[in-house]
Amino acid sequence: MQTQTLRQLILSNDILVAPGGYDGLSASLIEKAGFAAMYLSGASIAYTRFGRPDIGLVSMSEVSDTIFVIRERTELPMIVDADTGFGNAINVQRTIKRFERAGATAIQIEDQQMPKRCGHLKGKTLISKAEMIGKVKAAVDARSNEDTLVVARTDAIAVEGFDSALDRAHAFYEAGADVLFIEAPESIDQMQRINQAFANKIPLLANMVEGGSTPIESATDLQAMGYSLAIFPGAMVRAYTCMAQEFLSSLKEKGNTNAYRHRMLDLSGLNELLGTPRILAEGQQYEGSQYE
Repeated sequence: MQTQTLRQLILSNDILVAPGGYDGLSASLIEKAGFAAMYLSGASIAYTRFGRPDIGLVSMSEVSDTIFVIRERTELPMIVDADTGFGNAINVQRTIKRFERAGATAIQIEDQQMPKRCGHLKGKTLISKAEMIGKVKAAVDARSNEDTLVVARTDAIAVEGFDSALDRAHAFYEAGADVLFIEAPESIDQMQRINQAFANKIPLLANMVEGGSTPIESATDLQAMGYSLAIFPGAMVRAYTCMAQEFLSSLKEKGNTNAYRHRMLDLSGLNELLGTPRILAEGQQYEGSQYE
């Protein structure tokens, strides 16, 4: 059901905005804010779970576990960052199957070599176009649900140049990808040329990274260019980290949280957000006293 919903959202006339999440709480916040889908960011898993940068340190099983945890909390359509597919075409197929079973709605693979790194960091290296074509075909063949979307990403702009990125993206389109993700365009002109090249052929994904190589545009402007999907993969983590640093500095200086009480949920507010009263009420029907 989620796969059909996501496909319909991406193919609709309105751009789909998918904030990046990384655990059950972030997913539930995205859902409560009214977004129709989320992006499970491998970078954000690295940032939050391990306190490490996005340089290929997160494993396939760790992403799979995160999908499962989020899926226990929400039915929100989930676009999952699968990095390189965690190996060759055979590894890609195992990744697709496992992520589908865990609850992924769309799965993204890219053409970087392992270990990969953030698409907006220097020093990326690529596998050959032919190898990535094989990976895309392997991903398409491996999915058990034909509505599960395969998102093909190329990082070629920073490595081989803009024309090579368009060439690779076209090859991935021909290989059967459902969505194209041309990472890190460096100007509005490049973004417009990407959309002109693939207009009326295949949905395009725009990646908005604060401080990255790509100009940050509003969803309205991205839609006007032709993008069908916009992700903000690490924005929540960056906002949270900034606020957490300010909060901890205040706590260290003042010895209490009074300066932040108006910007915090208290215990009852957090429990309400988490659904604690409802869960406890549901649990009462199973209490042992009624079976004595």
